Amino acid sequence: MSAPKTGSEANSLAEPTDFSLVLGGPLYQLLRRAHLSDDALFFLRRRIAVLVALAWLPLLILSVAEGHAWSGSVKLPFIDDLEMHVRLLIAMPLLILAELVVHKRMLPVVGQFISRGLVPHAARGQFDAAITATMRLRNSVSAELLLIAVVYGVDALFLWRSQVALGVESWYGVAVDGGSQISLAGWWASWVSLPLFQFLLLRWYFRLFVWARFLWLVSRIELNIMPTHPDRCGGLGFLASVIYAFAPVLLAQGTIMAGLIASRIFYAGATLPEFKVELIGLVAFMVFAVLGPMLVFAPKLEAAKRAGLREYGILAQRYVRDFDYKWLRGGAPADEQLIGSADVQSLADMGGSFDVVKEMKIAPFTLRTVLQLGVVTLLPVAPLLLTMISLEEALTQLLSAVF
Repeated sequence: MSAPKTGSEANSLAEPTDFSLVLGGPLYQLLRRAHLSDDALFFLRRRIAVLVALAWLPLLILSVAEGHAWSGSVKLPFIDDLEMHVRLLIAMPLLILAELVVHKRMLPVVGQFISRGLVPHAARGQFDAAITATMRLRNSVSAELLLIAVVYGVDALFLWRSQVALGVESWYGVAVDGGSQISLAGWWASWVSLPLFQFLLLRWYFRLFVWARFLWLVSRIELNIMPTHPDRCGGLGFLASVIYAFAPVLLAQGTIMAGLIASRIFYAGATLPEFKVELIGLVAFMVFAVLGPMLVFAPKLEAAKRAGLREYGILAQRYVRDFDYKWLRGGAPADEQLIGSADVQSLADMGGSFDVVKEMKIAPFTLRTVLQLGVVTLLPVAPLLLTMISLEEALTQLLSAVF
């Protein structure tokens, strides 16, 4: 554990002003040139409207033209395809919204490594190098080209194999001579709508990787971690504030799962309990994707806690020994009164400081954070509970539990 710097020395280190997980990359530059975004990710409504219209509106138009938009022509008309609608009309806007939310939250959080004096003056160059490397990876053209290759190489080529698993004629494909013939709307979904959606989703997982790599680079710095910091995280508790910025991404992923399950329930005769393994896996994966990067600080926090318990234990031992000698063994001057003495309060303060060190966590989040992220992920699935119990019965049980 490095010795802390003075306040004047810490304040002399200017905070970083250009850190962002989202202000970069080929798609960001393309959106700027198309006047769908500015340098600060404004024009949010315009961006959502254009991208959603590009992905969803042609599907509606082509389905109407082919006679597959409404019920009657095929078993699964376009208007009834919940899985597609929740992806393009709910999950996609959430993924776009998440960019602005994360951008606003991320910069002040990263700056606190400097403003709190966690980065020693001698290690400022290493910290700046971590930011530079992170921005370079964020702006990588190769990374986004790889994402596009994955989307078209995996999703577009094998999309219909998974979609036709529903075993029903639909707006995107009808049975012909024992096979499946893709409609015009199906081709647009295969080569435009779903690749665009999948790209935005995979791009977020790439950004989570970029964030994890940045935290790992910072964790290699000899940080000024203070075991007596009241946040019980050695001063790193501020990192928890960025966790909730990823809530729209978790909601989007939960929405995708809810749409998939709804399609299987309504058109393949499945039931919600059949997907409990998938739901548990989804929650575990999403919570780890958001909280896992924070665990890179666990070794340093654990080492700081052990050092703090040892050092403050020695200090406390010296203090209580002197206190015992002074007030219990006759060491106090004859004219000094115990009542009004600051020694008792100092003893209590020493005990409080030791308790803070003892309660120090080795991760900058709590079990409550884990549960909250799990609830956010599963929130879109909650309406599907009505497939197991009627709304009237659910309300009756809720009212009886309350009253």
